[in-house]
Amino acid sequence: MSAQQPPSPTFAELGVAAEICQALSERGIVHTFAIQELTLPIALDGTDIIGQARTGMGKTLGFGVPLLDRVFDSADIAELDGTPRALVVTPTRELAVQVSADLEQVAKFTPVRVLTVYGGRPYEEQIDALRAGVDVIVGTPGRLIDLHNQGALKLDQVAILVLDEADEMLDLGFLPAIEKLLEALTHQHQTMLFSATMPGPILGLARSFMTKPIHIRAESAGSQQTHATTKQVVLQAHQMDKVAIIVRALQCADRGRTIIFTRTKRSAAEVANDLGVAGFTVGAVHGDLGQVAREESLQAFRDGIIDILVATDVAARGIDVDDVTHVINYQTPDDPMTYVHRIGRTGRAGHSGIAITLVGYDELSKWQAINSELGLDMPEPPRLFSTSPELYSMLGIPEDAQASVGESRRVFGGFSSTQRLRGPRTGSRHGDSKRDETAERITSPRPRRKARKR
Repeated sequence: MSAQQPPSPTFAELGVAAEICQALSERGIVHTFAIQELTLPIALDGTDIIGQARTGMGKTLGFGVPLLDRVFDSADIAELDGTPRALVVTPTRELAVQVSADLEQVAKFTPVRVLTVYGGRPYEEQIDALRAGVDVIVGTPGRLIDLHNQGALKLDQVAILVLDEADEMLDLGFLPAIEKLLEALTHQHQTMLFSATMPGPILGLARSFMTKPIHIRAESAGSQQTHATTKQVVLQAHQMDKVAIIVRALQCADRGRTIIFTRTKRSAAEVANDLGVAGFTVGAVHGDLGQVAREESLQAFRDGIIDILVATDVAARGIDVDDVTHVINYQTPDDPMTYVHRIGRTGRAGHSGIAITLVGYDELSKWQAINSELGLDMPEPPRLFSTSPELYSMLGIPEDAQASVGESRRVFGGFSSTQRLRGPRTGSRHGDSKRDETAERITSPRPRRKARKR
């Protein structure tokens, strides 16, 4: 019998301030994940870091905990005076909101104040919040540059810069904005760059603007790219039968929170509508929805008011829920890493999960490329229909599963003015989605208290 693997070190054992450990403990977080265990000792010393870990490995706390610890109580960072000491840059507003919420929770027993900024809201309220004083800013590149150009965002006292999901910022075309931000930080500061993948331009950025960074990977190069606790189910499905298959799959007895990924904004809206008509509690998150509607859906999903979220890849950044039991790919992802990111939303933090991918008849070559790259040994998924007994057996669908589960329900997030509620589709063609626009939210500053040194 092999020896039991010892537990990972606690945050306290790695030297994190007691106030931060207390806030983490309240959330049931005591021991570190791999990326946190590797990152903390180096980050707490102020060293530049390139952190690489896939979705669900805990990298937000990997940079968030040392950032807050140093801003709160580091001898080489000036006392808090309402001028930003740390800047976290994220590619999307949803991720900015999620990261900011995590930092606020971890900082609750410290005087550190966190502000979230992203485009789509009036500048005046953001400028007023900056004038009132903040210590950590989380925001998207475009709005951060705008505020800096207006003179409202002072960067001369920023001691820590974090670039989160750097590969996604590259994909969204934000690299020029990132370079402008980096050029504005002419003084000495710590930079932490976190990314799931490390494409050439990101490595080039790191070499240009970082000082002797240490590259940290949470897992060995040969380790599995997908969670071992995630069961992967792949099948070929006719476009006109995909929604019917999903309706049956959603009736599994062990299903909890579920995320359904679509390639386009239109298909996200249509699938959410179809499931609402079928009687499910569902929300939509995509770029054609207003910010209020998007936040309504995300919050309802986090709070358990709805248990199904239909989302595009970009809009889904920032969904940080550990107990997602099912992820469903309505369409085959465009590339292997998108597949890894999507199914990484389930099987997290020790939970088990199921990832279902519906491969259209015209998507087989795309799936085979993913299968080959990731070594999944599923080059020819079976062709199944919503009435196939094999489907029921494969997914644990009860024999009495129906085409609907009740009366039509409102879709959280609603629809744009050009859309209207209608019955399930019988098939459609979907165009490419445009890049999501950024929007804006500001968190309320916390009353100041004098920092206590440990």
